[in-house]
Amino acid sequence: MPTLATSSSLLLTRRLLAARTFPTSSAAAAAGYSTTVKMARSALDEVTDTGAFDRSPSTFRSSVSSDASARFPAVPGRYHLYVSYACPWASRCLAFLKLKGLDHAIGVTAVKPIFERTKETDDHLGWIFPATADEEPGAEPDPFNGAKSVRELYEIASTNYAGKPTVPVLWDKQLKTVVNNESSEIIRMLNTEFNDIAGNPGLDLYPVHLRASIDEINELVYDAINNGVYKCGFAKKQGPYDEAVTRLYEALDKCEQILGKQRYICGNQLTEADIRLFVTLIRFDEFLSSTSSKIGEVCTTSLMHVYAVHFKCNKKLLREHPNLFNYTKDIYQIPGISSTVNMEHIRKHYYGSHPSINPYRIIPVGPNIDYNAPNDRERFGS
Repeated sequence: MPTLATSSSLLLTRRLLAARTFPTSSAAAAAGYSTTVKMARSALDEVTDTGAFDRSPSTFRSSVSSDASARFPAVPGRYHLYVSYACPWASRCLAFLKLKGLDHAIGVTAVKPIFERTKETDDHLGWIFPATADEEPGAEPDPFNGAKSVRELYEIASTNYAGKPTVPVLWDKQLKTVVNNESSEIIRMLNTEFNDIAGNPGLDLYPVHLRASIDEINELVYDAINNGVYKCGFAKKQGPYDEAVTRLYEALDKCEQILGKQRYICGNQLTEADIRLFVTLIRFDEFLSSTSSKIGEVCTTSLMHVYAVHFKCNKKLLREHPNLFNYTKDIYQIPGISSTVNMEHIRKHYYGSHPSINPYRIIPVGPNIDYNAPNDRERFGS
């Protein structure tokens, strides 16, 4: 039976790769470095010869600091977050922005949900900004650079960037560069470095006394669950899929057991580990989507979630894990969190952007789940 932990040598290799910092165009020019970065262009380029999905490390790894003398000081209005509502990694950052009360200090622009051509000169498909504010509900044109795509943002930051243009992007409007595109680091910055201007500075989602527990859970959840669903979905051979789906459900079962004893994944206090787990769980099963018409009527649409069907993670649905299911509803009902979940964007992206998995872009329909429904988590205390 596969173990839940990744081998130490593989983890070390991944951490060394992830630690690489690629200079921006201005910094690189000043230091005499080349600004060409060669990475995978899309998730399909990250499938190895063995048929397994192997995610590339993020490339921009600078930090915003509460130190006013830092290159990237935490000041209001200087930074902007580019996201996709479809992307679970970007959704982590949106959740932190809401929880910490930083909406007034850091703006957000969301891209269109379905990949499109990013340039006329090649066939790369990626995140695109709408041309107008009313082209795609929930998405907006780039307000600062006039970029047509996220790829263009990366090329502004690093002139000959040839890597994978991902979201989230923490953008410095003053220096016109990408500060960081690694969600796990961005959420740590949002948690601590902006406290002087945060609306909720007392909330600490990475408290000292829980850090060892959070780190342990994060390692399990990232490899087997957050990234595990992608390993299932993008596997091109049966062996890698079987291994990934086995580890996924072992990890889900472990989380189910933990959540049978406490309200949150690291105890009875909300932490970053909960947000990191939630953004994957909310994409598993179906969702009850309600929209109001012009005459005040409410239309309810049934949408099948992406991981159970699209990524073939259907051994056991989320609602068949009672603790995980109620836990997901509990997190969703925290003020601000539901606004970070745009099911229309999630549905459109996954079923419309992966032609090798769903070439005809058929969107399946399933029964409704209302994540605003009551849950039982208060039995552990508020």
